[in-house]
Amino acid sequence: MSKPRRSSGSWRERQERDPFVVRARAEGWRSRAVYKLEQIDKKERLLKPGMVVIDLGAAPGSWSQYITEKLQGRVRIIALDLLEMDALPSVEFIQGDFREDDVLENLAAALGETRADLVISDMAPNISGNKSVDQPRSMYLAELALDLCGRALKHGGNFVCKMFQGEGSDAFIASARQRFERVRVMKPEASRPGSREVYLVARNYQL
Repeated sequence: MSKPRRSSGSWRERQERDPFVVRARAEGWRSRAVYKLEQIDKKERLLKPGMVVIDLGAAPGSWSQYITEKLQGRVRIIALDLLEMDALPSVEFIQGDFREDDVLENLAAALGETRADLVISDMAPNISGNKSVDQPRSMYLAELALDLCGRALKHGGNFVCKMFQGEGSDAFIASARQRFERVRVMKPEASRPGSREVYLVARNYQL
């Protein structure tokens, strides 16, 4: 029992020392993940007033929080997560498992005849520590997010998706390149250096 406790304690210690955790608390953001989207947006200039955004894996809500604050509420965000999320201005929240049909139906109902300008996904599976299990799970979520673009993203829209480098990631990038005019893979400064986490940024949806 002592080994898990030491591991848990060291994780908490790393969190407390993490400069992005400290900064997020000081600046009133819901999580350190906000800086990943901020750094992507500064390079890609994804956000424009009046847009419709779908935020997958949204809780605790830092990405939605960043978007609504940057656009001063001149945005409509539909956020989804299995976990609860406190309310935010301009955000409609759907709680449920993105893999379930009824949740997708709720999303479709919320969109109505509208299509999104931007789909963003920070989804990740519960990490077991077994790469052979975690990698397929993470790529499955990324593929679901990409497939959603076919249902919900407008022609010319953009897509940002967390993925983990490893088995299946090259095929995922190739699939995105068949659907978008430009695709790049970015590792924001706020992503931990030892993590295989990167973000696919796809511009100008063509299908």
